[in-house]
Amino acid sequence: MEYLSQKGVPFTEKNVSRDPSAIQELIAMKARSLPVVVIGDQKLHGFNPKAIDEALAS
Repeated sequence: MEYLSQKGVPFTEKNVSRDPSAIQELIAMKARSLPVVVIGDQKLHGFNPKAIDEALAS
């Protein structure tokens, strides 16, 4: 979240520890690690600044 904020990218935080519907979304994505960053139809697992920048550029 800090990385996206620093770049001025708007985002929606979904906290799986506080939001049961966020847990269901995570299960539906078959994600096994956090964070999951969704940019368009790309789902990025884990924090990878290079992959985030590439997804934002496309």
